[in-house]
Amino acid sequence: MGDLKPGRDFSDVRDIVRGYWTLLERGTPGEVYNLCSGVDWSIERVLNFYIGKSTAPRIEVRQDPARLRPSDVPILRGSREKIETALGWRTTIPLETTLSDLLEYWRRRIRSRAS
Repeated sequence: MGDLKPGRDFSDVRDIVRGYWTLLERGTPGEVYNLCSGVDWSIERVLNFYIGKSTAPRIEVRQDPARLRPSDVPILRGSREKIETALGWRTTIPLETTLSDLLEYWRRRIRSRAS
């Protein structure tokens, strides 16, 4: 793995599509809005979430110096204040749901290929 400490603002694509639709219907042309959760999760937290859901008996996590990026931004988190105030939009799907849905998608896909 590379650096697990950086935090990123993840949003479920279903929320983002709903946000785009809201902007198409009611957004002010020419205005800039952020579609984001406003919450950052570290890569380590995402990894630990998946490790916790894993059925593998043992998972070893090792840092690979070749994957470290000196220019990596420690935290990237957006502000949804403008779109929330102007249009009432905000994310509704917790990241835990997004990650679980993604895991189940891949598990189903792998099972269907194995059959």
